[in-house]
Amino acid sequence: MYGNYTVTIGNFAEKHFIKSFQKKYKKQWEVTLRAIIAEFERIDNLLKTDRAETIVVADHIKIIKTKFKVAGTQDSARSSGNRCIVMVNESKKCTSILLVYGKTDLDGVNETKEWIKLVKENYPQLRDMI
Repeated sequence: MYGNYTVTIGNFAEKHFIKSFQKKYKKQWEVTLRAIIAEFERIDNLLKTDRAETIVVADHIKIIKTKFKVAGTQDSARSSGNRCIVMVNESKKCTSILLVYGKTDLDGVNETKEWIKLVKENYPQLRDMI
């Protein structure tokens, strides 16, 4: 059964950190990405868990930070340090993956400031939201 939302991956996410996950985890990453997409197709259900947090709400748009684990690894979603930043358009029923990263992928001491900076630089349409 399919979820209510369509899922796309932003160009920046695809070209940057996702490539490092692909290289590092190979087949495990393919399984993980399919699982992430399946969760985002049902984003409303994911938001009921402790693995997702709504960061920004503006009209029908939400920016959400989620945690995930890579398939086949021993880490939990929480302890892995792996995160997704997702934009949800509730009126269009679509979800866009903006960033996929491990905490060690970001420079600086403040993870939140770093991913906000990356989103603002690479998704100008969201610049004024966050």
